[in-house]
Amino acid sequence: MGKLALAAKITHVPSLYLSELDGPNKGCRQAAIDGHIEIGRRCRALGVDTIVVFDVHWLVNSEYHINCAPAFSGCYTSNELPHFIKNMEYAYPGNPNLGHLIADVANEMGVATRAHSETTLEMEYGTLVPMRYMNQDQHFKVVSVSGWCMWHDLATSVRFGEAVRKAIEERYDGTVAILASGSLSHHFAENGTAPEFMHKVWDPFLEQVDRRVVELWEQGDWKTFCPMLPMYNDKCWGEGGMHDTAMLLGALGWTDYDQKVEVVTPYFGSSGTGQINAIFPVTPLRG
Repeated sequence: MGKLALAAKITHVPSLYLSELDGPNKGCRQAAIDGHIEIGRRCRALGVDTIVVFDVHWLVNSEYHINCAPAFSGCYTSNELPHFIKNMEYAYPGNPNLGHLIADVANEMGVATRAHSETTLEMEYGTLVPMRYMNQDQHFKVVSVSGWCMWHDLATSVRFGEAVRKAIEERYDGTVAILASGSLSHHFAENGTAPEFMHKVWDPFLEQVDRRVVELWEQGDWKTFCPMLPMYNDKCWGEGGMHDTAMLLGALGWTDYDQKVEVVTPYFGSSGTGQINAIFPVTPLRG
């Protein structure tokens, strides 16, 4: 029935928005913004009607949650970094039908999930920042998934990703893109050091591990990367427990996935963290 047309791991650093504003950081994240614009362009070319974002800034303590309201609008200021993102207006259509289909399939697969369509839930900036550059014209419907799963294991998030793929292909009538919105290593700059690390990774160890991970992705070596994801997350301060990445790879086949990623924004440091925009080619699932 439906089709998963595009999958990507993307950055959402608040300095993308800061990069728009007059001041010393104007233009500093243009490469990442251009990467978002390119992903949006490809989604349009592929006929995507809805983008599902695995958002590591939406923290949940129990079960998996889907924000699939009919529409989203507001004026957003980040609680975490109000001096980076403030008074950012947004408006996007939602897709309650797809959100509920994903929840139905996930529950059938034993992954406790709730879809929220009649809700006052707001979007987090892991969704809002990329949508600003991919979807400013409201071309795509948007569904946001809780990706900061505090008491969940990565194996269950892999199964949730499988459920997303199954719901799209077996029950949805449309074309979808999925985005894992989160960093690679995520040791934020210690208080008082933010200006020094504005464009740097916190520690050489973290940067070297990140760069090796990107090499594995570019080689399509998922049989090496997937088993190391839990330790990578643990030792490199993975953002939101890297549940977004587990969901993404679950939807693509996990260790059976064999494609090489296409990097559209090369690896860069931001406020101590490691960032990238990379497209993961979608291929039929084995079996």
